[in-house]
Amino acid sequence: MKKLSIIVPVYNMAADGKLDYCLKSLVAQTLEPKDFEIIAVDDCSTDNSYDILLDYSKKYPDNFIAIRSEVNHHQGGAKNIGLAVAKGEWLGFIDADDWIVPDYYERLIKKAEETGADMVGCDYCFVDKHTFEVGKVVHNNNFSQTGVMDKERYKNLLIETGSLVVKVYKREIIVGDYIPGTKEKLDVFPEDIFYEDNAVSNTWMIRSKHFEYIEEPLYFYYQHNASTVHSISEKNLEDRMTAGRQILTEAKENGYFDDYKDEIEFQYTVLFYVNTLFSVMPRKSGIKNSYGFAKKLAKEMKETFPGFQKNKYYIEKVHAEEKKLIKMQMKSHLLFYIYYRLLWFYRDLRNGR
Repeated sequence: MKKLSIIVPVYNMAADGKLDYCLKSLVAQTLEPKDFEIIAVDDCSTDNSYDILLDYSKKYPDNFIAIRSEVNHHQGGAKNIGLAVAKGEWLGFIDADDWIVPDYYERLIKKAEETGADMVGCDYCFVDKHTFEVGKVVHNNNFSQTGVMDKERYKNLLIETGSLVVKVYKREIIVGDYIPGTKEKLDVFPEDIFYEDNAVSNTWMIRSKHFEYIEEPLYFYYQHNASTVHSISEKNLEDRMTAGRQILTEAKENGYFDDYKDEIEFQYTVLFYVNTLFSVMPRKSGIKNSYGFAKKLAKEMKETFPGFQKNKYYIEKVHAEEKKLIKMQMKSHLLFYIYYRLLWFYRDLRNGR
């Protein structure tokens, strides 16, 4: 067994040195090379990403594994392939266009060993160029979530899980007692969709027995035009809805829905409904038949959680204007649609757009 396995899903990241900069930060980790492995899974890239991975596997044959998926199944599929061969006591993930400080994994694992934690996270920062200068800091978690887990800490984690890539996990949290190499691929992440992390994050939080957090931005999140977080399409929005449904399925199948119904309801409401609604509505999103899409979205939301507007987290955390618009849509979709479009027509006109 290795101490750590780092799984890197890769798709068309060769341009502008993105993939190379990420991989350089991984091979430069301060852990002993024999103690960790980097498993980079190419998801049928159409550029030379896989060639870059092969070059790294030749330069670092003892701890760099390059795998090419035969079928494109998005990040979830690539992660599943990587997990099937991972031999680490600890598991970590990184997006192929991001990077980390040299002692990132050493510090996270040391924190775990000092405290007995089975999951450790830290903060990250946004940057728009390849640099180790800290950009806008995002606090990925908070200290109310840390320590030996109890119901209140679980609630706090479910409300603000933070990004899954900005953490390290004991392997049993993710793959249980699975023996590496006994399957070609595991079924941990949903495949063929974006937002695969959102679909499974709650279950990982609930499996953790002790969580710790380092309040420093050790992970660099690269913002660029090719990033999927900047793209809005009907496929992207449908995937968000699928991930929302999966949140409910995971909670019910793993037996924690009843204990954390308020938290699950709020997560579903934000991911499935609120974020999707206010992505599909702007004209600039370019979604065909946005009227029908938003109407269908509201109908499913109302059927799944008819009392969601009374949820304590919804009342506290959702923006007042969004709550006003949502209340309007729940009463009359036609009225909401006309009002929203006129409102933003006026605002755009006022701002000279």
